[in-house]
Amino acid sequence: MSKTMVGLKRTHMCEEVNETHVGQIVTIMGWVNKKRDFPGHVFIILRDRTGIIQVAVNNEEMLKKIKNVRTEYILAIQGRVVLRTENNINPDMKTGKIEIEATELRILSEAAVPPFQVADVGVKEDLRLKHRYVDLKRPEIQNNLIVRHKIYQSVRNFLNNQGCIEVETPILGRSTPEGARDYLVPSRVYPGNFYALPQSPQQYKQLLMLSGFDKYYQIAKCFRDEDLRADRQPEFTQIDIELSFVDQEDVINLAEGMVRDMFKDVLDYEVSLPIKRMTYDEAMERFGSDKPDLRFGMELKNISDLVKDTDFGVFKSAIDAGGSVRGINVLGLADMPRKQIDSLIEFVKTYKAKGLAWISVLEDGEFKTTLSKFFTNDELSKIVEVFSAKAGDLILLCADSDDVVFDSLGALRCEVARRENLIDPNKYEFLWVVDFPLLEWDEETNRFYAKHHPFTMVKDEDIELLETNPKKARAKAYDIVINGYEAGGGSMRIYQKEVQEKMFNILGFTKEEAEERFGYFLEAFKYGAPPHGGIAFGLDRLNMLAVKTTAIRDVIAFPKVKDASCPLTDAPNIVEDAQLEELGLDITEKTEMEQNEKI
Repeated sequence: MSKTMVGLKRTHMCEEVNETHVGQIVTIMGWVNKKRDFPGHVFIILRDRTGIIQVAVNNEEMLKKIKNVRTEYILAIQGRVVLRTENNINPDMKTGKIEIEATELRILSEAAVPPFQVADVGVKEDLRLKHRYVDLKRPEIQNNLIVRHKIYQSVRNFLNNQGCIEVETPILGRSTPEGARDYLVPSRVYPGNFYALPQSPQQYKQLLMLSGFDKYYQIAKCFRDEDLRADRQPEFTQIDIELSFVDQEDVINLAEGMVRDMFKDVLDYEVSLPIKRMTYDEAMERFGSDKPDLRFGMELKNISDLVKDTDFGVFKSAIDAGGSVRGINVLGLADMPRKQIDSLIEFVKTYKAKGLAWISVLEDGEFKTTLSKFFTNDELSKIVEVFSAKAGDLILLCADSDDVVFDSLGALRCEVARRENLIDPNKYEFLWVVDFPLLEWDEETNRFYAKHHPFTMVKDEDIELLETNPKKARAKAYDIVINGYEAGGGSMRIYQKEVQEKMFNILGFTKEEAEERFGYFLEAFKYGAPPHGGIAFGLDRLNMLAVKTTAIRDVIAFPKVKDASCPLTDAPNIVEDAQLEELGLDITEKTEMEQNEKI
């Protein structure tokens, strides 16, 4: 039996074969998914990326040759398509009404016993990622990447039809440390100098606008050296768009059209336009998050005015310090066991909250609560009324600075919804969050940072605030949120020299420092800059949302894990001394004291 394909050409993928091919000779090729031996005949389930099909082997010579064949062997099979008998139809298989009677069979490649079976869904993730080439054979992972392919196609088709031009920008660029850490690449030609891998093509795409490419897009690989989360990777892909001679509405309208077409093309899901909008301030007040999940309720309520005169120290100290007391109503969970409430208290502590107060609303106006020593029944009734709570509901309260309260309760409502299965996995909720703060103040460094980036335009009506009260200035910035994930974000850009100079001044840059960091960029603006703005979508997150997984690693062919390493290739790894010498680099081991300081 030859191990070559000579004389054979694949005519069909496995799941392409159907009842219309009965009586025809077909040739399929793929992996052995399962083998079942019976006296005088063998059934092989063959698999390729389209699915599976059953092959019947009855020929005595072929039976001898496939005696030792096991799962993951790669076969080429030619045979006649026949209908299965009624008793042998498998309704769980797309090809379950037919099978192929083999007339020729070749083993193209033998296979060792894999570290885990492709069909085994209980394999630990570290083993799956170490042997990702086996894991990638799993139909669900293959489907994830096929969906990714369809997203690429849909996005390109839509943007091409809008007159956008796809332009590639450099991977090796200059480090402009303002935001996440850059990945640095040493230069051999210029010893002691470094390239940076792009965190986004931001400056390049703006330069393209200055160059007259008034409708640009790119599916761009980007890099950020930051701690990983379930929905984040050190290298990621974004759909990058920039437009000239537009306003915020133009960018939002184009982005909505792209999202509508993508969900229709990929999922056959109808997105209703226009997508609802909410200001940043409203999102924080109602949901404690600038990326709220709207698939469930539990909106935040502020009871600070109601309890500002309390003797309860936790509430009083928070309000006196300029903070607030807010909470959520968990419908129907008044009987939540104390152990579960305690676990929620521990959960919010990871967001710097000191704890939670709680009120269980019982029948006949009675309450079970941690606040019974400090509030009368009438006072508790007024609190309960704010939340529109009824008998059987549970109110969870947090008191601290506004930042801590928003972070804690914003995360808590999502955690409770996950634990209590309050989220419809088949539902999509879309939202634009607009009117973000232009700046955010950092207490540790005693300076402002750009909420998005230093080139974001202030709202026209807030330009004077750059001089009088920068903290109150709002940006022409917009994020699109899908099911609680920031799926994309963008802004209108600063294109007037005087506004950009004001922005740099507020951010603490001297003219010399601005010139040092962004000189080439600012130089280009001297030669005419059109009004422009854009948006970037996280393609990995869109893919993740489309296939309804919460792990971004499931939609990337060869992902990194949370320490930014690759289990498959063991990257990053050491390099030869000769390579370091050529780059003029020397590796210095950290002392034990330095290691302890880092910890």
